[in-house]
Amino acid sequence: MSASRRSGTTDELGPDEPERPDGPGGPDGADLLAALLDGMDAALCAFDVDGVVTHWNREAERILGWSATEAVGRHGFAGWAVREADAEEVESRLMSAMHAPGRQVHEFALLTKDGGRVLVRTQSAAVRGPDGKPAGLYCAFSEVHAQIDLERSIALSEALFDDASWGVVLVDADLRPAVVNAHAARALGTGRTAVLGRPLGDLLTRGVEELENALTHVLAEGAPPAPAEIWVGVRTPEGEKRRCWRSGFLRLASPLAEEPVPLGVGWLFQDVTEAKQGEQEAALLRFRTNQLHRAARAAAECEDPAEAATVHLDFALAGFADHALIDRVAGGAAADGEVATGPLRLVRVAATPSGGPGPSVLTGYAGLPVRYGEGHPALQCVARAGSVRAGAGSVAAEEAREWARARRWPEDTVYALCAVLRSRGRTLGVVTFLRGAGRAAFERSDATYAEDVAVRIAAALDLAGLAAGGDDDV
Repeated sequence: MSASRRSGTTDELGPDEPERPDGPGGPDGADLLAALLDGMDAALCAFDVDGVVTHWNREAERILGWSATEAVGRHGFAGWAVREADAEEVESRLMSAMHAPGRQVHEFALLTKDGGRVLVRTQSAAVRGPDGKPAGLYCAFSEVHAQIDLERSIALSEALFDDASWGVVLVDADLRPAVVNAHAARALGTGRTAVLGRPLGDLLTRGVEELENALTHVLAEGAPPAPAEIWVGVRTPEGEKRRCWRSGFLRLASPLAEEPVPLGVGWLFQDVTEAKQGEQEAALLRFRTNQLHRAARAAAECEDPAEAATVHLDFALAGFADHALIDRVAGGAAADGEVATGPLRLVRVAATPSGGPGPSVLTGYAGLPVRYGEGHPALQCVARAGSVRAGAGSVAAEEAREWARARRWPEDTVYALCAVLRSRGRTLGVVTFLRGAGRAAFERSDATYAEDVAVRIAAALDLAGLAAGGDDDV
C-alpha cells in the first residue's frame, strides 16, 4: 500500500487543513490520493521541505523492495535507498528541484532492500503551497532500461511514420486507415491526411477484397507467419496503375487492458512490382523457350511437313492464345518486289477447333479463299510483311461478338495477333493467334514470340510446297 502520513506539520505537502469527513458514498481525499498513487505505472515518492519521505507507491515498492511502511517517515535516501558515499550528492540534486523551475531529470543508482543496485531515471519537481512557496517535491522514477525501451519504442514509431523506406499504415478495427506514413501516402497517390478514415475501396481499384480479408484474418487470428504479396490497382491521374505490394501484418492490442483488446492492424508494405514483373517475364521466357524446343523436336519426327506446321502451332498455343489460324497466300508465294496480278487472297491451311480444345486440323484442300474484308488484320500483315495487333476495345459483349464475326474469327475473340510467314525471301501467308475476354491484350513481347513461331511454321510450309512439287500446294 502507498502511505501518506496525515499528522504533523512535516507530513503535509501543503498547509494544515481540517480533516474532512467522507462525502456521501465516496472516499475522502487521502484515500483517493492513495488509490491514484498506487494505480500509477511509474514509481513515485514525495518529500516535504525538510526532505522527509511523505508518499511511497506500489511501483516504488516493486522496483526497490521497500514497503510504504518502511519508507514513509525516513529522512532522504541516505543509509537505506542510497549508499552513504552517494547520499549527499543524490540529496542535493533531488532537493535542488524544489527551487528550480519546471522538472529536473537525473539518473541515480538506488539500493534495493536485498542489497542490489538499480539505475533509475528520475523526474523531480517542486510542490508549492497557496503562498507560492515550496512545500516539498515529488519524484517519479523508473528503471533506466525500461525508460530506454519506452524511448526506443517511441523513436521507432516516429521513424516509421516519418523516414521509413516502406509504407506503414495503422488500420482501425473498421478497416479504415487511422495513421499513414509519407511513403504509404505516396504509394496510394494522395496526401497523408486525405487517406484517414476512408474505406480502402476509395483508395484502391483492385485487390481490395484480398487486402480486407487479410486484415480481418489478422484481427481475428493474429499475424500471419510470412509476408503476403498482394496485387492492387492504384488510381493515378494517368489512370489505374497495377502494383504488387509485399505486405506484413501485425495485430495491435492495448497494453492498458487486462484482456487483449484489438486496436487495429499494423500494415507494412513494400512495392515489389518491378521485381515481380521481372520474375514473371523470366518465367514466361523460359516456358516459351521450352515450348519452341519441344515443338522443334516433335516436328522433326513428322513425315509430312504440313503436319509439322500444325505441331508448331499447337505447342505455341499453350498458355499463349485460345485459337490459332494459318492462312497461305493464294496463287503461290511472291518474292519481294514482284507485282501482284490481282487482289490479295488467303486460303485457310490449318485451324484449331473453335468449339473446344483439341489439336490443329489441316483444311483448305479445295483451295477456296477466306472471305476477308478489306483492311482485315491478316491482309494488312501480309501487305506489310510485319506483325499486326487488333482488339475489339471496350465495347459491350454483343458488339465484341459482331466485331469477331465480321473478321471471320470465333465469336469469343477479343484480341488478335497476326504474324507474317516468310521463307526464302518470300511471303507465304500469315499465322493468327486469337484471345478471348479472359486474357489480356497482346503485347510487344507476345508479338516477338509469335514471330519466332511464324518462322518455324513458314519453313515447314515451304518444305511442304517443295515436297509437293510447287509453291501453291501444301
